[in-house]
Amino acid sequence: MTGASIRKERLPNGITLLTERMPHVRSVSLGVWLRRGSRHEPAALNGASHFIEHLVFKGTENRSARDIALAVDSIGGQMDAFTSKEYTCFYAKVLDRNLEEAVDLLADIVLRPLFDPEELERERKVIVEEIRMVEDSPEELVYDLFSTHFYPRHPLGRPIQGTEKTVGGLSRGRLLRYFRDVYVPENLLIVATGSVKHATLSRQVKRAFGGMKRRRAASGRESAPRPRGGVVTRAKKELEQLHLLLGLPAFPENDTLRYPLFVLNALLGGTMSSRLFQKVREERGLAYSVYSAVNAFRDTGVMMVYAGTSAKQGDELVQVILDEARTLRSAGPAKDEVEVAREHLKGSIMLSQESTSSRMSNLARQEIYHGRHHTPSQVLERLDRVSREDVHKVARLVFAPGPVALAAVGRTKELRASRTGVSL
Repeated sequence: MTGASIRKERLPNGITLLTERMPHVRSVSLGVWLRRGSRHEPAALNGASHFIEHLVFKGTENRSARDIALAVDSIGGQMDAFTSKEYTCFYAKVLDRNLEEAVDLLADIVLRPLFDPEELERERKVIVEEIRMVEDSPEELVYDLFSTHFYPRHPLGRPIQGTEKTVGGLSRGRLLRYFRDVYVPENLLIVATGSVKHATLSRQVKRAFGGMKRRRAASGRESAPRPRGGVVTRAKKELEQLHLLLGLPAFPENDTLRYPLFVLNALLGGTMSSRLFQKVREERGLAYSVYSAVNAFRDTGVMMVYAGTSAKQGDELVQVILDEARTLRSAGPAKDEVEVAREHLKGSIMLSQESTSSRMSNLARQEIYHGRHHTPSQVLERLDRVSREDVHKVARLVFAPGPVALAAVGRTKELRASRTGVSL
């Protein structure tokens, strides 16, 4: 038991079950989470987690791909999946009366995929097209380019979807072996939020997933990366805009400084009233889209700023971003902007509580990274304790003097920073 409406249970075979009851709704969001993502893949298997995520929907021992789609549509539900750097998730949102059908369907997909050779080859082509789509999406491309540069020779730097070369080398046998190695009870977390009774779902899950035998999970191949600065570019003359992504090392997901970091991110570029939005877009008109973000992993993190601008304005835009970072490092934020950022974050948290899907994802991520659940009131209390001095301390740490990593996609020839480097 972790709270009044949240229950946690370790099933006999090692699967973790988490439920959060929301009696005022009629829906249930159900997720089967795997504590493995692209960072856990050997280099030669880059893209395997994402490939498997696709394949399980292409047929099981009991259902064809069409049967799977019909099963979801016939109960008026929604089902999807995604792969990230550190976990994979298969989820469904259904009416409470159809929860058992959703459990059976997700169990069938996760436990009994066929890996049909013909479907596998068809899906390989689909994934290759997905990889090529990134080339046509500069905002995604600049992120992949940045990650590969920022985390050199490390799994966190590899693209989640893999490359055409690695995906081309993923045979049915290699995918099956990887699937059997990682899809074990110890790596599985089943989470449900909404109109759900824990005891009822526990019986359903034990019936659907109980056949999985307890087996020790293979090591996750986690080693902390060594982030680096410097500049990396990809010339694309056909693009009208220059897409820029600047980044600096930050903190891991469970670091105690994450709360002042969230506030720093919000006031730097996380809202419409943030420093970068006001300075870059409203005052100087240098970009339509500009924002900052924090990506946190188990053992590292990165604070990033993205912006798209014309090639001629690239260096000016980079300097504006660096100037704001330097100002925050030296003078710190104003007390009122800390309060605005805090209230923005608190409002976002409270609004997310109205969504069963958001609560399900939040519950799962907290279990994966913290092994416990922080209630919304606890999170709000931690944010309320963040002072101006706390944010200034984090700004001095993150924006410390030194090289900054910069990735640029587009007409990069005119970007002077690509030749001189970028530093705080």
